[in-house]
Amino acid sequence: MARMTEEEAHYWDKYYTENPPKPGPNGTGFFSQRKAALSITVDSATADYLTARAASDHKTPSQIIGELVQREIAAVM
Repeated sequence: MARMTEEEAHYWDKYYTENPPKPGPNGTGFFSQRKAALSITVDSATADYLTARAASDHKTPSQIIGELVQREIAAVM
């Protein structure tokens, strides 16, 4: 892996000293915005199904989606 030159290191030090990352409340911070950019949107019928299935299986909707995806991948192989 290439290392930074002294000039690059001074530039980035100055940049982040003058412009520090600012965390924000209620999802306005850097990491929350990145996570939101990676999220997906589902229709209301799918959301209702996932919520009901998660409640009945005592799991999270993410776990249900993971199981469905794993099942699909296994079917292909």
